[in-house]
Amino acid sequence: MNVLVVGGAGVTGVVIVRELLKRACSVTILHRGAHEPDLPEEVVHIHTDPYSLEALQEALEGRSYDLAIITYGRLKYVAQALEGKTDRIISVGGAAPIYKGWGKMTAPNPWETTEPTPLFLGEDHPLSKAEDIDRFSAAVRKTEQMVMQMHHDGIFNVTHFRYPLVYGPNNIVPGEWGIMRRVRDRQKPLILPGGGLTLVSKGYCENIAHAVLLAVEDANASAGQIYNICDNALLSNHEWVTLIGRIMNFEFDTVDIPYHVLPKGFRATHPQLLYRHHSVMDISKIKEQLGYRDPFTAEEAIERTIKWYTDNPLPPGGEGEQNLGDPFDYSYEEAIIAAYRKHSESLSAEIAEMPHIPVTWKHPYLS
Repeated sequence: MNVLVVGGAGVTGVVIVRELLKRACSVTILHRGAHEPDLPEEVVHIHTDPYSLEALQEALEGRSYDLAIITYGRLKYVAQALEGKTDRIISVGGAAPIYKGWGKMTAPNPWETTEPTPLFLGEDHPLSKAEDIDRFSAAVRKTEQMVMQMHHDGIFNVTHFRYPLVYGPNNIVPGEWGIMRRVRDRQKPLILPGGGLTLVSKGYCENIAHAVLLAVEDANASAGQIYNICDNALLSNHEWVTLIGRIMNFEFDTVDIPYHVLPKGFRATHPQLLYRHHSVMDISKIKEQLGYRDPFTAEEAIERTIKWYTDNPLPPGGEGEQNLGDPFDYSYEEAIIAAYRKHSESLSAEIAEMPHIPVTWKHPYLS
């Protein structure tokens, strides 16, 4: 099978390409060429701007493929440029812009714009169609609808995936590194807002790639379907931080500061710890229709990710760290912690002295 992977240099793209090669596919990747992935020489590279319809049409002129997997670029333009060049498309978009309440993607601090939503949102949940979303989210929804309409119009056989926060090697926003660097710097104090109880769907790159390959292998069952995909395991922020610390033989001194105490624009901790409300997908559809199961548990996936970044550490202040949006301003973090502890202890003492009706607990089943 002759396959085009748009974004074959990305965090899931590289894994998808390697899995396709194992299946004896001929693979071409289309990307900007800014970051060359570590792939076999047999992989053909097309360097162009995947956000320009004109550039895409020029780069794909005279080419044809059995399948195109689109993980990068402006999906609307890529799909239009592929008309007449393939019969089958597997496309990828983000889940967060689809579900109302999961944050305004163009806001300076999207985590501050999240709203309470039910756990385990399915592909057809009303929040995937609700009004009052930001401009970026509206564009993502419109594009998703466009590619699915292409399926219904018989232009392509389409399967579409909604990605979560993806982690693993070669990530442009390597969330684990933000915690890893604190371990490497021996920075024990860590502000963990809300006690770290927030749940946010994440997906290990190899688990996500496995899901995409299931669709590749069953074009009939996956035809015309939209799938949520993320790790089946669900870790709270506290569990995530603790697990990374345990793998690296380090214990953080976590400090629970309520979200409402934090000022607008607060950045004095890892940004992924600042999501105020749960954002959790239901993946039962892909499990039932395509038999998806996590190839790697969350523990295995995070351990593999940590090993890769240990062997390939990010340069301080480099592009990867800048993408994280974490200032690593430890003196500021410690000053905030000291101030919070001082005032919380004072408040606790004041509350203890207030007149109140005492209550003694007794279990109702015990005599």
